[in-house]
Parts: sequence; structure tokens; C-alpha cells
Amino acid sequence: MRKYLEVLKNCPLFQNIEDENLLHMLTCLGARTAIFDKKYTVMSEGYPAKYIGIVLSGSVQITQTDYYGNRSILSNIEKSGVFAEAFACAGTKAIPITVTANEQSEIMFIDCAPVLRTCAKNCAFHTQLIFNLMKDLADKTIVFHQKIEIISKRTTREKLLSYLLFQSKKTGSDSFEIPFDRQELADYLEVDRSGLSAEISKLRNEGILQSHKKHFTLLK
Repeated sequence: MRKYLEVLKNCPLFQNIEDENLLHMLTCLGARTAIFDKKYTVMSEGYPAKYIGIVLSGSVQITQTDYYGNRSILSNIEKSGVFAEAFACAGTKAIPITVTANEQSEIMFIDCAPVLRTCAKNCAFHTQLIFNLMKDLADKTIVFHQKIEIISKRTTREKLLSYLLFQSKKTGSDSFEIPFDRQELADYLEVDRSGLSAEISKLRNEGILQSHKKHFTLLK
């Protein structure tokens, strides 16, 4: 596990935990790793909500499909990112999401139960881990509410501009790259792809933005 230290030290779950304590903790948590090729399913809907996933390399996409087969993209998780922690902590019987590798990705899985159950020694670093987990869940809740704010807009145009403005604030620049292609952006905004493409063309013609594939520049 030592070879993963640099990645794990950037993981929100393991902030402010010393290297040796982290290595000891991974053993206690029964950490295991697996490699998934591009487009392979890491976790599927109905998978037992028992494990927390950590991206060691590559990236994964979190999606949810409704009764009618409509796909909604919830988020992309990059290197050092965490996923499925909310369902594992909540004691949900099965996860309601699907996690897919965007590219060849190596994933670490840890059992959530021993994370929440402090050991008899009451180690300080275990307490830090629980604190980190709670902060991570709080941060994810804020991101979730931001998405709700975006998709609650009435029109495709309003949803798109709201998302792009959020990305601009996040990057601190009027020129930025988003993590989605056109179909994925449509799935994230929960709109029709053709309608989204039409709105992007209109906004370009109106001089409000420039775009090329995943790159956008806000002009007004």
C-alpha cells in the first residue's frame, strides 16, 4: 500500500493523518484495489452499500437512471476522489447509482463499518478519519445542492448558463474546460442533446460565449 501514499495523502478522507498511521489504518480497514478498463462498471445500481471507493488513478462517472431509462450524470470523480461514502455511511441496503470508469482506472475499496466504529484504543488518527469523512459528506451535500439549483431552472438556456457561470466561478476564469462532452452535459443538465446544441449555437451567435468541444469562454 505504500506506493499509493502520495495519492491517498491528497484524498479528503486522509487529510492530516501521518504516513505510518495511514498505512496501519488501511490494513485495519481491509483496503483492497482493483483495475477497471474504460467504460467498465465499478459499482452498479443494487450493489451492496458497504464499501467506500477511492480513485487511485484515472476517473469515474456517477450516474443514475430513472424508471423510463433516462440517464442523469451526478458527478465525475477524479484521482484521489471518494465515492459511494454517503450510501455506505447511511446503512442503505443497496446503492441507487452506477459508477463507471471514464478511462482505465485503479480503485481502492474500504469497508465503511470499521471506519464508523472506533477501535478499543481510541486512536487519534481514527478520530481524524471520522472528522474527515463528515467534512467530505458536507462538501458533497453543498455540490449536490448546487446541481439542484442548476437543473431547477426553467429552460435549457437558463440551465446551461447557470452551469457555465458556476464553472467560471469555480475556476476563477471566464475561459475554462468542463468535464463533459455534449451528450454528458445534456445528461448532467437533464435536457435534450439537440436542444442543448441549439442553445449553444444561439449563445455563440449572440456573442455571449465561445465554445469548442469541452472548452467554453464567457464573453458577457
